[in-house]
Amino acid sequence: MRPGRQLAVLGLIFAVLYLLVFFAAGASGSWKDRLEPKLGLDLIGGTRLTLEATNTVDGRPPTAENLEQARQIIENRVNASGVAEAEVVTEGNRNIVISLPGENRDLTEVGSAAELRFRKVLKAADGSGAIPAPAPSATPAPSGSATPAPSGSASPAPTRTPEAKVSASPSAGGQGGMAPAPSKAPIAPAQTPSAAPTASAAAPSPSTSAEPAPQSVEEQRKAVQAKVGAAAWAAASGLQAPADFSQNPALAGTLKPFGTLTGREVAVLPVEMQFNVPTVSCKQLDERPPASVADPKQKVVACEDGVSKYLLDVAKVEGTDVSDADAVLDQTSQWVVSLDFSSDGQTKWTNLTREAFNNEGQACDQTALGQDGKCRVAVVLDNKVISSPEIQGVLTGDSQISGSFNNKTASELASNLRYGALPVTFEPQQQENVSATLGSSHLKAGLLAAGIGMLLVAVYSFFYYRLLGTVIFLSLILSALLVFGALVVLGRGIGFTLTLAGIAGFIVSLGVAADSFVIYFERLKDEIREGRSPRSAVPRAWVRARRTIISANAISILAAVVLYIVSVGTVKGFAFALGLATVLDLVVVFLFRHPIMTMFANTKAFLSPRVSGLGRVLQSAETEPATTRNPRVKEA
Repeated sequence: MRPGRQLAVLGLIFAVLYLLVFFAAGASGSWKDRLEPKLGLDLIGGTRLTLEATNTVDGRPPTAENLEQARQIIENRVNASGVAEAEVVTEGNRNIVISLPGENRDLTEVGSAAELRFRKVLKAADGSGAIPAPAPSATPAPSGSATPAPSGSASPAPTRTPEAKVSASPSAGGQGGMAPAPSKAPIAPAQTPSAAPTASAAAPSPSTSAEPAPQSVEEQRKAVQAKVGAAAWAAASGLQAPADFSQNPALAGTLKPFGTLTGREVAVLPVEMQFNVPTVSCKQLDERPPASVADPKQKVVACEDGVSKYLLDVAKVEGTDVSDADAVLDQTSQWVVSLDFSSDGQTKWTNLTREAFNNEGQACDQTALGQDGKCRVAVVLDNKVISSPEIQGVLTGDSQISGSFNNKTASELASNLRYGALPVTFEPQQQENVSATLGSSHLKAGLLAAGIGMLLVAVYSFFYYRLLGTVIFLSLILSALLVFGALVVLGRGIGFTLTLAGIAGFIVSLGVAADSFVIYFERLKDEIREGRSPRSAVPRAWVRARRTIISANAISILAAVVLYIVSVGTVKGFAFALGLATVLDLVVVFLFRHPIMTMFANTKAFLSPRVSGLGRVLQSAETEPATTRNPRVKEA
């Protein structure tokens, strides 16, 4: 054997690895900065958010393609918000995990579906969900009559925030003698008398003990029907317009059970029932699961500002018709979201504003008209109406969404719209914030544990094996250097971050490495007991111990691979670190441990019982006759 060749190969591996550490792409800053591995948020502090994919129809997980597309969109949103070094990864077949080391931030909004729809407001009603007191009151009725003829006798529209508006490029020609102002003229929102009932009757709070939702919508609806009772369901099914409790006080008690439904249960109610039952409040509607109003071909019910409940038309313009979105300041120094439509989207937008301006087919009833008697168009983002301006002309140019925006909220909305709606809906499951101080404490504790583990192995090795302990100590040092260099390179190349669980994996790998030493050295002792000299025992012991070492390490690597595949979260980091350290330990075993043992076998110190650590074995080999020895065939 020529041990110099193996040692030269090991030296070449070190040279290439650390050239990558110091000079490869991504290496910048001082020499110290280039030696810093990428640390997880549990070691330097930060934020971790887990998003779980949901499906309101059948509960099946999303496809791998949709999950990956959602991951890319979320990653673009996070990066567009000015966040640096964020990590967005899929976990299992439902979850996406967002990790932001270094700072604590609220990341819940990046998982919103951002499904933008433009829908005409067909009807409006009070969405407080309150049941008025039975005593006569001068307060106007909150909504229309329960009789089948709603036209001509509708109550005024509920109060809505007068800030929301849309501004657009001037029209090429107005309809009905009305056109937008020549330059970015705002479309004024409706300002109508309040129809909210007195505040003395509070809405019942939704139930917090919902039954587990069945798989199909039909089964969920049957469960809701059983919960509210046959009488309430029959009364709600017979409503042709929002119920008027002032004319039928007994109906308020009948429909009261609908106020106990959760948002998930309200989502499976028929659209007409969601709108016509006054005890179904905006609070319940806003708590519906994501994508409850996602179907653009269906009429839906949604709320604005938590008090105004709207029956909305099918979506004539969608978020996919928006080619770009930016947060800008308007002429009044208010933050707005500027929308640029695609060519097809601009045609759809123009047709929609024409329908609303002319109220074609009288689709919008009196409750839904603005102060100038024109239809309103609701801008619906996910489950909520963010603005519902009155259309005062046919708009042929790009538009703006404005409301109670600041720089942050306008930028978030623009980013969500710019990168598109998510193909999968998500619900935030857990957001974990780790302070930098706590992360630093974790790092110190992890490094201290690793140092103590290595020290204990080294002390035991020197005590039990003496000169052979030097081989163990040097091997551990080389393994540690290989692991450290690999951490730095992998952090830049594939984004691997060292976490507290990863440090635990490296500590466990110390035991795997020490086990391979024990196998080799004990096999060496067996060869000497069988009558061979130390020099001849070294290669024979290596041949017989090599299979056992490979088998033991292969089992550890296989366990790490399986654990990495089936696990989630920080357990993946543990498995990756354990597998990486075990593989590098095999490299050191073949390229350093065996060659260095071959070189030691040719030294006088190796033949000295006091120095080599083979004292008792060598003494017994010298004093016992060969015929009285009991050869032991032992596989460690």
